[in-house]
Amino acid sequence: MRVVFAGTPEPAVGSLQALIDSDRHEVVGVISRPDAAAGRGRKVSRSPVAQLADENGIPVITPRRLGDPEAVDQLEQWAPECAPVVAYGGLVPASLLDLPTHGWVNLHFSLLPAWRGAAPVQAAIAAGDEMTGATTFRIEAGLDTGPVFGVVTERIRPTDTAGDLLERLAETGAGLLVSTIDGLEDGALIAVPQPTDGISTAPKITIDDARIRWDLPAHLVDRHIRAMTPAPGPWTTLGDLRVKVAQCSIVKDSVVSDSEERPAAGELLVTKRALMVGTQTDPIRLDVVQPQGKKAMAGADWARGARLTNGQALS
Repeated sequence: MRVVFAGTPEPAVGSLQALIDSDRHEVVGVISRPDAAAGRGRKVSRSPVAQLADENGIPVITPRRLGDPEAVDQLEQWAPECAPVVAYGGLVPASLLDLPTHGWVNLHFSLLPAWRGAAPVQAAIAAGDEMTGATTFRIEAGLDTGPVFGVVTERIRPTDTAGDLLERLAETGAGLLVSTIDGLEDGALIAVPQPTDGISTAPKITIDDARIRWDLPAHLVDRHIRAMTPAPGPWTTLGDLRVKVAQCSIVKDSVVSDSEERPAAGELLVTKRALMVGTQTDPIRLDVVQPQGKKAMAGADWARGARLTNGQALS
């Protein structure tokens, strides 16, 4: 089958590679988001998906909007039978939905209709879900509302960050996407409408959304930190200094010695071996932090170097 792949970030790379490796399908073109500045040097670079396409000699377009005349003309020239989409980051105009014979097939990293939207993996971890998965569905005018072709499930582990979980979903999802397109080519796959109950949404996450609230119970703080890791990165402040929290763990009462008073929400508790901060319930140990302008380091090392003391507060 002739396919045009739409995707941008690293989690989409495995799906494109699986389609390239398939002996049943031909990737005739790739659509990705425009080249963007990234890293400390803000160097403009291709998206991971565009880089993989370049390496395999596949033509790439990077329109600002998929409905731009030049992009539409190229799509019509490619004449795809199917257009798989994985984390593309742009909208497919309604006028283009029927251009591919079998439509646009989206691989979404949730069990639809749960967590429709841009950040389903982060939302599932923050909500404390025990199970999630990936879904292939046909794109229609609504946000992630189209009929479903297939599903794979994945258990959320107690220590999973969004990065950990997304890596596993990207791998299993790539297999699901290829098998979905196989089924469409065989004519053996029928899309099933999504249920009307169990709908939840996961809007795009901003930097402000990633700020840590220490006045919440410890289990919610832990979920939030894991959900925001690695991007956009959970953060807090000590005075005017912004500090990212890269890794943490909940400290049970038995770990805090009798001589150490339980810290209030946001207050630091500094010991020889650990840096802890209070929440509404149990303290959180800051295992790995990244103070603004510095590399990531152990929380205890930061405490020693910055001469942090008990009673200082994160906000």
